[in-house]
Amino acid sequence: MGGTRGSAVLERRSVADGPIRVDTRAPRDLARNRRRALALLVLTVVLPGSAQLAAGNRSLGRAALRVWAGLLGSGVLLGLLFVVSREAALTVLTHRWTLAVAEWVLYGVAALWLVLLVDAWRLGRPEELTRRDRRTVLGIVLVAVVVLSGGTAWAGTTVGEARSAMASLFTSGEALATADGRYNILLLGGDSGAGREGLRPDSIQLASVDAETGRAVLFGFSRETEHITFRPGSTMARLMPEGWTCGDECLLNGLYTWAHDHADQFPKDAGDPGVLATTEAVESLTDLDVQYHVLVDLKGFSSLVDAVGGLDITVQRRTPIGGGASPIKGWIEPGQRHLDGYHALWYARSRTKSTNYERMARQRCVVTALVRQLDPQTLALNLGEILEATKGVVRTDVPQAALPALADVAVRTKAQKITSVNFVPPLIKPWDFDPQVVRRTVAQTIERSERADDRAAAAAPKATASSTSGDGPAAATPAKPTKQAVMDRPGSDPDADTSDLASVCSAG
Repeated sequence: MGGTRGSAVLERRSVADGPIRVDTRAPRDLARNRRRALALLVLTVVLPGSAQLAAGNRSLGRAALRVWAGLLGSGVLLGLLFVVSREAALTVLTHRWTLAVAEWVLYGVAALWLVLLVDAWRLGRPEELTRRDRRTVLGIVLVAVVVLSGGTAWAGTTVGEARSAMASLFTSGEALATADGRYNILLLGGDSGAGREGLRPDSIQLASVDAETGRAVLFGFSRETEHITFRPGSTMARLMPEGWTCGDECLLNGLYTWAHDHADQFPKDAGDPGVLATTEAVESLTDLDVQYHVLVDLKGFSSLVDAVGGLDITVQRRTPIGGGASPIKGWIEPGQRHLDGYHALWYARSRTKSTNYERMARQRCVVTALVRQLDPQTLALNLGEILEATKGVVRTDVPQAALPALADVAVRTKAQKITSVNFVPPLIKPWDFDPQVVRRTVAQTIERSERADDRAAAAAPKATASSTSGDGPAAATPAKPTKQAVMDRPGSDPDADTSDLASVCSAG
């Protein structure tokens, strides 16, 4: 049996175990068919729609190329906008309508990829390929469908999750203006774990960031700070004219619980009364106006740590897992450690065999490590898990309208050293201190930060403040700290001297 050149000619012949099919096409023809099929697939991947223009439905090809050109043009325009104004670009990217449009555009592109890849397979004339080539090309098509179409659909789902999470996490109000050119954000680490009634902020910090340069100062306050008065005209000044001054029963972190127990005395539009009370206390202590707050509940913190793949922390002191009312179940040993959510949570919460000041340092290390590891790659690869983990864990009054400006400042902050001051012994005694010392230290530290260049900002401030490299806290230290200074109070922990909180840990 024979045929003309270039045609598919098959011959049947009998053998002992039955008839088989023999492909008698010239190898040159088979290779050409294989190259054609692969070329059409490559064209579809590199320039979607070009395969259809070359060998198929030209209307489909032109439509696909227009979509591709539109996406490419949008990307170029967005890139140029980033160059001109990063804040304007972030405003566009984080707007809820932009995210909604992006979600459905991605779904549409995913569907278009699927149509184009299947059509490229058809245009490749699989019936003219050998069985081996047909399986190879089909495998490539399936991989391309999963990677390109499936990946684009996954991106659309992730954008949808981001839009939903942003709507639930951030408020819809107007962005607040800076205070003397600075953003002052209260950072609270709460713990609503077993054995506790409600949530109490055990970690209380104020981040003060220059809105133009991004230079940040982090002020840490002991939860045991006492004798707090409030600014005239504030809500708490009305409720507590004499201040929160009932001795060791009136601690800074106790304000949160008190406010919730007396929520009916707060204005109906005050939001979270516990946060309002704590915010006004910190404003009075620092003489700074606080615009926003972020509260992280440590009870659900482990899921957030797991979502980012764990935290790298250099542990300096052996830290127990358990203790207190329950037995010690294990230890977090000194050295460079990669902590999963369970161990990071215990590292932040552990109380046994340590002081509250050391615990403050460990909590700050955990938070610092989390911030440092939330880079663009980690966010892109784990965005869905991170967004899911933040539900019920993070609460804030930051409005969505403020995100572009804050994100723009955060980019600058991340690239610089962070000055850190802890208002703990030996800088001050939280149970007996002069408020003017705190306010003066805050003002001087901010002034130094504002006028310093990057190298000076990393140098240790003299006398009243201390600087960290962003990877761990260090307490402000006088020239010659003494243990006696922190043991004046009866029952004070003899190891409460925090002249070197950086020796507790550092974020890797």
